[in-house]
Amino acid sequence: MKTSILFVVLALVLSAAAAPLQTAPQLSALARMPVREITVFKDGHVFVLHEGAMPTDASGNVLMDYLPAPVLGTFWPYSADKGVKLSSVLASQRRVRIEHTALNLRDLIEANAGAEVIISENAPAGSYSGTLLGIPSRSSEEIEATALPNSGEKLPERGDVALVKTNEGVKVVPLSNIRDVIFKTDLKPRIAQEEFRNLLTLKLDWGARAAERTANVGLVYLQKGIRWIPSYRITLDGRGGATVRLQAMLLNELTDIQNVTANLVIGVPTFAFKDTLDPISLQRTSAQLSQYFQQGDRAQMLSNAIMSQSARMTERVAPQEQPVDLGPGLPESSRNEDLFIFTVRNISLRKGERMAMTIAEFTLPYKDVFALDLPYSPPPEVRRNVNNEREMELARLFAAPKVAHKIRLTNQSSYPLTTAPALIIKDDRVLAQGMMTYTAIGAKVDLEITKAVDIQVAKNETETRRTPNALRWQGNDYARVELTGALTLTNYRNIPVDIEVTRHALGHIDTADNNGQITKINILEDGSYQAAGDYPSWWGWYNWPWWWHHLNGVGRIRWDVKVQPGGKIDLSYTWHYFWQ
Repeated sequence: MKTSILFVVLALVLSAAAAPLQTAPQLSALARMPVREITVFKDGHVFVLHEGAMPTDASGNVLMDYLPAPVLGTFWPYSADKGVKLSSVLASQRRVRIEHTALNLRDLIEANAGAEVIISENAPAGSYSGTLLGIPSRSSEEIEATALPNSGEKLPERGDVALVKTNEGVKVVPLSNIRDVIFKTDLKPRIAQEEFRNLLTLKLDWGARAAERTANVGLVYLQKGIRWIPSYRITLDGRGGATVRLQAMLLNELTDIQNVTANLVIGVPTFAFKDTLDPISLQRTSAQLSQYFQQGDRAQMLSNAIMSQSARMTERVAPQEQPVDLGPGLPESSRNEDLFIFTVRNISLRKGERMAMTIAEFTLPYKDVFALDLPYSPPPEVRRNVNNEREMELARLFAAPKVAHKIRLTNQSSYPLTTAPALIIKDDRVLAQGMMTYTAIGAKVDLEITKAVDIQVAKNETETRRTPNALRWQGNDYARVELTGALTLTNYRNIPVDIEVTRHALGHIDTADNNGQITKINILEDGSYQAAGDYPSWWGWYNWPWWWHHLNGVGRIRWDVKVQPGGKIDLSYTWHYFWQ
């Protein structure tokens, strides 16, 4: 039995040694399938379409030296020739021959086998003439025949000596002993050597017909590496018209593209496996991209807001404990934008390049809006439990409310407005820069210009009554605390102004004069208050009692008032809350 096994092993070794050498393909013979179309999302993902007539090898297959790193489940190759079927795709590490300029003595000797030369050795050998026979080497097949099973392909091993045929015979010369070489014949300056490359093989079934020299094939996949960053330039004419120019900044860190059609998408669809590479990539981690494709701390908040379509500038992004090359996952947006596509043709962009271009320009109506938004403040019972530093911060937050001067755009264009930086210009001067938020066609959006310092606001609020045991709930008694407030707005402008005033208060709003509209909000049920970041910064300073949300909500008053030049208006209101 042992003798039989020995004969089998010996036969396999001999057959492997006797098999014809498999020449590694030249890298220059491996074509890169051209990119025809890309669909670019703002979060850095891009849907790439390759297609073209590709050269085939002796087996009728297409061998490519470009291996993408797609998102799991998004890699789909195909045959564009109806008579040719794509049977499978193989991603593997293969030997290829790469031709390059010979830069050292070893490479020149190996590249010029057969040349007549004069070799000068270090003393005492001197100089002599001969014919270069080359540098002996062990082929890949020879090494693999004696290597351990399943150890994979091997690269050839080159020796450390040169073989030179002289009048006396074949001289074996250590390369380290050669001082210089004079070539009597034309010098060949280039050499082809083998190395490992990740290759993609598209295996084609030609059916009954003979394989042709080229095949029309293609592949599509989703990968991170090309991103577009939108920005707006809004020029006001002072008469109610705003010229809006949308600029796209393209960042390419994927591959060279030449004369492609680029679809720039407003909105980010859900990619369930965006952080998982497809095994076809032969990689364990994604390639490292620049900071414009990363996410993390608050320094990246603007970028994150644009990438996730988020309109909340105060949203915190939790850093990942062990960030991977592409950074932590994108924060989920509370409101996703509808998908809309801008198509731009004939885009050429090399890997590493950036491009800025205008993709849309239109005129929208606008009007000047003055708005005063007064957020709710913690009740006195909460303030007694904060330290002096936080008490001072609360005082700064609520002591000096200011009216904001905004422009209100009505989107009458054919495109939705996307989340992006917006530069506001009037009379060739920059007024402000703000954040455009997603605005559907027909909807309105506000962009703040500055604080209207010539409209002064005075606020006065006092507690008017505290009724013990006013409410009993689940065996506990609660006091009712009643308050009254007044806002005084004074217009120092020389024109009348319309002001939108919004006042929030913790508890229940009872009355509001001057036709103030009262809305009661249950923060347990209202979705806008459940989202992280909608609570004020001081909310976490206090351990709110379990009963608070059951007895108290958030009240809101909305006034729309006109204040004449030099005039003033008083807005009064009352509200209450319960406390144990």
